[in-house]
Amino acid sequence: MLTNIEARKETRRGSVLETVQAAFLLGVVIFGTCLFGIYTRPLDFLANVWPANAVMLGLLLRFPKTATPLGWLGATAGFIAADLMTGSPLDKALILTGANLAGIGGAYTVLRMYSREAIQLQTPESVPQLISAIGFGACLAGFVGAVANPVLFGGSAVGGWSFWFVTEFANYVAILPVILTARLFSFPRGVSTKRLAYLGLPVLSLVLSCFASFQIGGPGAVAFPVPALLWAAIVYPRFVTVLLTSVFSFWSLIALSTNLFDRVVGVSEEGALVSMRLGVSLITLAPLMLASAMAKQKDLIAQLSHLARHDPLSSLLNRRSFGEEAQKLARYCAKQCHPYSALMLDIDHFKSINDRFGHATGDQVISIAAAKISACLRSGDIIGRVGGEEFAILLPKCTREQALEVAERIRRAFAQGHVTPDGGIPISVTVSVGLASSDDGSADVETLMEEADKALYRAKHLGRNRSEIHDQEPGWRSA
Repeated sequence: MLTNIEARKETRRGSVLETVQAAFLLGVVIFGTCLFGIYTRPLDFLANVWPANAVMLGLLLRFPKTATPLGWLGATAGFIAADLMTGSPLDKALILTGANLAGIGGAYTVLRMYSREAIQLQTPESVPQLISAIGFGACLAGFVGAVANPVLFGGSAVGGWSFWFVTEFANYVAILPVILTARLFSFPRGVSTKRLAYLGLPVLSLVLSCFASFQIGGPGAVAFPVPALLWAAIVYPRFVTVLLTSVFSFWSLIALSTNLFDRVVGVSEEGALVSMRLGVSLITLAPLMLASAMAKQKDLIAQLSHLARHDPLSSLLNRRSFGEEAQKLARYCAKQCHPYSALMLDIDHFKSINDRFGHATGDQVISIAAAKISACLRSGDIIGRVGGEEFAILLPKCTREQALEVAERIRRAFAQGHVTPDGGIPISVTVSVGLASSDDGSADVETLMEEADKALYRAKHLGRNRSEIHDQEPGWRSA
């Protein structure tokens, strides 16, 4: 009893320590991102690029251990410390921090009501839901700005609300999707030059369109990259599209803050600047919506492809797909002069299992058997369910002796134990195995599978629960 109590105390201490560490790290991150925003803002005015709020919101959603009262306290300390360190008086630091926390809290409250898939932009409705959340958060920040603008900067309440709202909204759109969708991805290997060009053209077109924005100018210049972003949403995975969209948003916000869009009429005026920022944000939502829809479509296509290629009961390759994969593997072995072997397996007396326990239990036996067989194989071996209770296996780089070891390992896995379906009744199940091999990989795979099938029927004829080799004398081995 004391040991259990001590273990619970140790677990609680570990949990508290993790919470403290998460809060400290969140505070450090917020402090650093605040300094970035402060040092890139115009003198005595708000930052045009302010990543801190979006970063905090993303971390709260991605890492729940930061979403604690201690985490909020650490972030608050980070906001205030950054303002005080850069010369802001305490009252200004408190007002600005209040606006930041109001916006983050509002957006977080709304986003927490949505599913994990929606938050990670995996559904078509993800972007409208994201807009509703960050729009609500930006609204709350705007209300604080309406009070703060006259006090801190001598402006109007309406101007404060609109500037705070648009700035918050633009920064959320530029940064938050990257944090919510961030994951590792691998570049495809062995791709052709044509495929590389296909993958590179959307990025190249994005760079060229951004360059054209500066060279041509005009009110429509900011929209030049839209076709390239939509193209990227069709070609690339969701996270890559989000990353490119974020780069475009950052580029646009920095260009606006440094007057690089001087050719755009009236951009230096406050009203035009607010309008341009909002326009950039809305432009970036189009590829995000397309990327979310494409992600859902790709997932659906992947599911349909899996269903078309796999047996739904055992999750193994079905007969047609196994045949296709076996042909590919056999051609590779023949090209490399590698031996390969084929196994055919059959669950013994399966009809009696269905008759005694029902077809639902029989289906469970099939599923459990598939898992048992798969556990005895290597990662490069392929297995399929090719009949009611019949399985086919192809073993690359596998001699006859090695294949026999695999066959016996599978047979013993069944003979030395029981299969226990959900009903909890252990059922004694055995399998018969037929084996055929090609020493140099030159044999036709269909012929090899037929030979293994003949060896299987010989094993069943000789009493079941045994392994038989096609070109070996009948009855050479028994269970």
